[in-house]
Amino acid sequence: METTILIAVAAFLAGILNAIAGGGSFLTFPALVFAGVPPVIANATSAIAVFPGYLAAAIGFKEDISSVERKQLIRQTGITLVGGLIGALLLLVSSNDFFTAIVPFLLLASTAIFAFQDRILAWGRSGGLQLTPYGAIGTLVVAIYGGYFNGGLGIVLLALYAMWGLTNLNVMNGLKNGVSFVISAISVLTFAIAGLIVWPSAIIMMIANILGGYFGAKLAKRLSKTIVRNIVIAVGLVMSAVFFYRLFI
Repeated sequence: METTILIAVAAFLAGILNAIAGGGSFLTFPALVFAGVPPVIANATSAIAVFPGYLAAAIGFKEDISSVERKQLIRQTGITLVGGLIGALLLLVSSNDFFTAIVPFLLLASTAIFAFQDRILAWGRSGGLQLTPYGAIGTLVVAIYGGYFNGGLGIVLLALYAMWGLTNLNVMNGLKNGVSFVISAISVLTFAIAGLIVWPSAIIMMIANILGGYFGAKLAKRLSKTIVRNIVIAVGLVMSAVFFYRLFI
């Protein structure tokens, strides 16, 4: 019962966090690991647990998403499907030991990118770096990352959008949730076929995550950008510290 409550609460809060700014897997993945699920299987189960919440949140941002040209939306969908599949296939050939060793570095890196995205963007512009908005290479790289390791996907996407020069947080959140759903859908299908999903836990977490995602989309439009950023950064740093502790202690 305690384990069920733990993963359900983690999934609900993850839905809220993903809708607001990303980083929901910082909660679902550790919850499954702490519940005794092996890291690779925990990552796969976490991916299926949060992906319905992405759809619920995207629906909450449908007006903001519709402001993006349809041609670009279709193009982004195609690229993310390819990248998500590549990332998922890479996870299938990763061992638990290897995955456990790189998780804290992935968590910390994604948190740092989000925390310093304004400085990174300013540095890039001052150095003549110009990223093409809705560019294929950036989208593909992030999609591969998301298919391999769902943790921090929303944060990395927001950082990418910032590097593109997007400034409307609601549009960025809408795109982030829509793209995250597409990446998660193809990776979840791959994981399910490979038999990496702990279905009883996944179903409980999916239901809780849908509720959290819809609630979070409404909440996101009421919170200031500063509060959102601080929440995500704090969660990312705490989870990074926890996994570094598990790796070295």
